Amino acid sequence: MKVIILGAGLLGVTSAWYLAEAGHEVTVIERQPGVALETSFANGGQISTCHAEPWANPSAPWQALKWLGREDSPLLWRLRADRAQWVWGLHFLRECLPHCTRANIAAIMRLALYSREHLGILRRELNLGYDALQRGILHFYTDPREFEHALPQAALMQQYGCERIPKSTAECLQIEPALKYSTQPIIGGTYTREDESGDAHQFVQALAKHCIARGVNFHFGRHIKALKVQTDCIASLSLADGTTLTADRYVVALGSFSPLLLRSIKLNIQVYPAKGYSVTIPVNENSMAPTVSLTDDGYKLVFSRLGERLRVAGTAEFTGYDTTLNPARCKALLKRVACIFPQINQASGLELWAGLRPATPGNVPLVCPTKYDNLFLNTGHGTLGWTMACGSGKLLADLVTGRVPDLNPAPYAIL
Repeated sequence: MKVIILGAGLLGVTSAWYLAEAGHEVTVIERQPGVALETSFANGGQISTCHAEPWANPSAPWQALKWLGREDSPLLWRLRADRAQWVWGLHFLRECLPHCTRANIAAIMRLALYSREHLGILRRELNLGYDALQRGILHFYTDPREFEHALPQAALMQQYGCERIPKSTAECLQIEPALKYSTQPIIGGTYTREDESGDAHQFVQALAKHCIARGVNFHFGRHIKALKVQTDCIASLSLADGTTLTADRYVVALGSFSPLLLRSIKLNIQVYPAKGYSVTIPVNENSMAPTVSLTDDGYKLVFSRLGERLRVAGTAEFTGYDTTLNPARCKALLKRVACIFPQINQASGLELWAGLRPATPGNVPLVCPTKYDNLFLNTGHGTLGWTMACGSGKLLADLVTGRVPDLNPAPYAIL
């Protein structure tokens, strides 16, 4: 079959790889001049399978109210005259119900574990280099109440097959000695030995080269204009330069921009952009920087060592499609880095970045067919695009090809 994939980020390129591996003729359309230059460019770097909890949970509404109006809050909801934002927000509140949260955790965990397995296979088979570290992820706490709240969550994760083990202060410092310099005492943590970290942008670049070797055609700098519908299927794709392309199957992997294209063909999906921030800091052997990937749950930040760089990323700002850097939020991020790792020099070489993460209300992505016979989705992964990328690409390829997937696809379908 001939397949056209819209988007060359993590989800688009992993989909292209698995479809090409299955023997299909694959074309990828991307508006940027290269792969992974938007959401996948400077994310947190974690493959956080055992920390894959949805934002939507029973405590989330109260946290959001507590942080409302604070420019430096971990979660900032900017109320806008945007119907899509309000509808998404109402769906989010529904997903905060306990039974919804439990179902979402189960769905996320299954896909995350499946994805980690296939990432390992790809890394071994293709010898991919992307500053990968298999040293686990340590979730640390500086607030006793937050640590106490984390212990039942750790027990819950173990029910889904994740070894998320509570750790004392001394054990946390043994796992990551750089935490001993923190100006706020580390109260305790939870550790998942099987989790990983790595540079998502480098991964996509490396995998794209293997895709090209398999015959995948990438068309960069091409802006998508519209999908043309004919009865119950997609007839063609038109580009802004007047080109018309046709295929047997079409895959939308446009991240936060997926719903904008799909609305034009009367297909409404609950995906909304959540702006995240990151800073990349040059480090060396004298920086006292961490080498184990870390999550600071109280501040919704992650820390990943990527070779001679430290990537710090997180927070969520619901402000539509704006990607400008908010000085207050950047300052808060850097302040927290200075608090936890005061030995790191922030004087030069900092790279600040903001990107849009495509979030569904329950954080369960859409990897599925649609009401149009030849149109498929691979979007809505929120903060877990890197964690779920390989599993989502494999699942998507199975669905497009008509094979019975190894993973039950039902939770990732449009309701």
